[in-house]
Amino acid sequence: MVYKQFKKATFYSFSIAISLFIISTAAQSASPSFDCSKVEAGSIEEMICKDSSLAELDQKMAKVYKEAEKKAVNEVPPVLKAEQRGWIKGRNECWKSEDEKDCIKETYLYRIAELQARYQLVDKTGPIFYSCDDNPATEVVLTFFKTDPPTLVAEYGDSQSLMYIEPSGSGSMYQGQNESAWIKGKEARIKWGFDAQTMNCKEK
Repeated sequence: MVYKQFKKATFYSFSIAISLFIISTAAQSASPSFDCSKVEAGSIEEMICKDSSLAELDQKMAKVYKEAEKKAVNEVPPVLKAEQRGWIKGRNECWKSEDEKDCIKETYLYRIAELQARYQLVDKTGPIFYSCDDNPATEVVLTFFKTDPPTLVAEYGDSQSLMYIEPSGSGSMYQGQNESAWIKGKEARIKWGFDAQTMNCKEK
């Protein structure tokens, strides 16, 4: 009888230990890449620490950033670190948004996609060459990346633009800072610059 009680108690102790280990592991996996004990109360970083989905995005960002660092080791000038500092500052401005969580999530997703595309860390399609306005010398090169959200990198002359996919009634619409590309089949309409004329392009 004593042996059975001891065995039963041992089983329960073991079960509790396993449960605590699982809970502890889950808590660790939901922690962001920075030290939550050092964040300011009411800050965006504190919000990330308290939200497992945002913490997981921060972990993914840290992983992707390290992968990008390896590709940017010989980058001159070293823009990656400077841009990342600027991105963190922008992320922390999400307190101004009506929906802080949605703002933080979008900020992470777009930055992760940017790094994956710029440093070619994910699968891609292309480069695909387009001739524009019936002029073989007017060429635009598009490379599509399987990021979330989908992105493309467009090259025109000495300039380059990263664009993100946007909702479109037909075809695929991508928008950059001042550039855009609408693609359907082997045709594309590309605008390069805020006041620029739209170029009608065909895949070579």
